[in-house]
Amino acid sequence: MEAVQKDHWYFVVLIFLPVLKVTVQQKDVATVGLEEGMVLDCLCPWQGNLSMVSWTKIPEKDPVAIFHPEYGVAFSHHYRERIEFLRTTTLDGSISLRNVTHRDIGLYHCSVQTFPQGPWTRDIQVEDLDEPPEDNDNNSTDPSLPEAMETQSELVAQENDNLTISCNHEHNTTVQQVILERMPLEQPWGIIGVCKRVEGGLVAEDYSDRGRVSCTDSLDVSLSLTGVVEEDSGFYRCTFSTDAGLQTTTVRLTVPPPGGFSLSLYMMYIYIGAGASGLILLMVMLILAVMHRKKNRREEYRVKLHPSQRQPNYYENIPVCPRIPKKSRQIKNCPVYVNLQTARSHKTKTPPVMMDERT
Repeated sequence: MEAVQKDHWYFVVLIFLPVLKVTVQQKDVATVGLEEGMVLDCLCPWQGNLSMVSWTKIPEKDPVAIFHPEYGVAFSHHYRERIEFLRTTTLDGSISLRNVTHRDIGLYHCSVQTFPQGPWTRDIQVEDLDEPPEDNDNNSTDPSLPEAMETQSELVAQENDNLTISCNHEHNTTVQQVILERMPLEQPWGIIGVCKRVEGGLVAEDYSDRGRVSCTDSLDVSLSLTGVVEEDSGFYRCTFSTDAGLQTTTVRLTVPPPGGFSLSLYMMYIYIGAGASGLILLMVMLILAVMHRKKNRREEYRVKLHPSQRQPNYYENIPVCPRIPKKSRQIKNCPVYVNLQTARSHKTKTPPVMMDERT
């Protein structure tokens, strides 16, 4: 039972961490430059017993690291094997980071839970002090900003399509570094890729979970997305640090929902409807032609069967001799011709004699 509790204590802490009340907080936000092995100080000023130390990153509030006197340490997968608790004193929650990247830039929140006085917290801002400050208008995290943001290009992609978002700079300037950021709708900017020159060489840092970031020798950057989904919609920004200042390129990507209509889908429906209508019209014409042909055949057959339409037979019902009234006693002078055949003789072969008998 004890082993099970130790294996799951980290998840229990994450559940109850948001409801912990802060009693004392250092108001001043310390600033630390982004560098290898940087130290984020979090030393509680009073005495007491340590219950737990937790680090989170703002505004995502993602857990970074947790230290417990009994159960040990636990780290987020992004910071695993990169963070070390210094533990110089009993209530020291300071950490050091190695293998740092631009993804480590941001605001960190440290909370030291003590007994009996309660928690003590501190905020530390990690910045790249070697870079010039960015324009506040372009770096604002106000969710209402994207509606009025100026974009250099608009892209529309359907779900499951493959898409490449490219950012190019003016090649008449010297570029030291380019940062690729993504702002999902109604969310703050987040770094997903960095390309920079270090000691004459090119270094590329890819933090994208949905695509692949590529850099060219001239520090043009591109993001290749495979199987685009609706969640890929949003703004993508490339900030070039040049000898002439900052150059920013912003691209807006729109992925319609599965049930939404696009122009290509609308045209496809039009073509299908036109083809179906043409097929139905052709079938109706063929049926009418066949019915008309059958009707003509029936009319011709009826004409052949009707007595008034038949040709007269001039040899039908014509008397051979004229009729004589019954009261008349005139001798019939109308000859009657009869063909009689005589009996054949068994001795001689005599041809049959045709005899005429008149009455």
